[in-house]
Amino acid sequence: DMIGNWSGAGDGKQAVSILQGIKNVGGATIRVTYAHGANVTEDDQLIKRLNAFGGQLDIDPRPADAQLAEAVAAAQQAEIVVAVVGESQGMTGEAASRADIGLPGRQLDLLKALKATGKPLVVVLCNGRPLTLPWENDNASAMLETWFGGTQAGNAVADVLFGLYNPSGKITMTFPRAVGQVPIYYNHKSTGRPYQGVALDKYKSRYLDLPNDPLYPFGYGLSYSTFTYAKPTVSKASIGPGQGLDVLVTVQNTSPRDGEEVVQCYLRDVVGSSTRPVQELKSFQKILLKAGESRQITFHLSGNDLKFYNDALQWVAEPGEFEVLTGGNSRDVQKASFTLTK
Repeated sequence: DMIGNWSGAGDGKQAVSILQGIKNVGGATIRVTYAHGANVTEDDQLIKRLNAFGGQLDIDPRPADAQLAEAVAAAQQAEIVVAVVGESQGMTGEAASRADIGLPGRQLDLLKALKATGKPLVVVLCNGRPLTLPWENDNASAMLETWFGGTQAGNAVADVLFGLYNPSGKITMTFPRAVGQVPIYYNHKSTGRPYQGVALDKYKSRYLDLPNDPLYPFGYGLSYSTFTYAKPTVSKASIGPGQGLDVLVTVQNTSPRDGEEVVQCYLRDVVGSSTRPVQELKSFQKILLKAGESRQITFHLSGNDLKFYNDALQWVAEPGEFEVLTGGNSRDVQKASFTLTK
């Protein structure tokens, strides 16, 4: 689906598909072989429900194994495989929760079969929620998250796939490693026994079978360019009530291609009268860096950026230590510290 849920009276068949977009961009210079591969679901009751409210879910009636075999045969004749997978528009949105947030139907089986051909596997996702993608993360040559991009999504996606456009988007939610991590979000509170340090410490807030961190953290997103971050510095080691300061960080484009990056600045109130989030996004800047270029970025944190509502519902900034964290996402950050005095 290109249009997605809550798209008014839009007709999905009038949207430019990713297949058509690839043909439009590639033109006569490439040969495109298409196979359906897999239905988005094989559940007859779910299909009936999804189509009950004006849905346009097209189901291939052939056996699932026959569809997989056709896709594998097509992949074996190609130099690179672009697998478009995800959800139907009716699988997301209001009254459309899912207990399993992996790829529905036989789509993961399809990806595994395509991977077994040995051809480079590019996974294009069309979905309306964060999915659990551990196998895809480990085995795909590349993944492109497109959500439900609208009527011209096919052309836009093709521009990215062919390298005509350098992507720079960042996700505004967190992708878990497994559904057992849900709810998972970047600005969670600290627990009484946070997991850090020695892995064999028993009574800590950690999973036995997974890392605590998400597969893709809030603010994550790659580009055809690569960027490195220097450690941030602050303009003042301490500030008084109502005062602010500047956070400075140098970012360099370490690739041979011009690219845009979203530089993010987070704040942590180390100790508070009420439990404080481990980090909160306070500012960000999207910048264009030429190949090899470096630039110093300045964020200003005001006195209000340090405030929160305490247990008495007072809007206050409490004296103590604060940490500023900068980076390209909420996980891969470096920090500097300052103190708010009384």
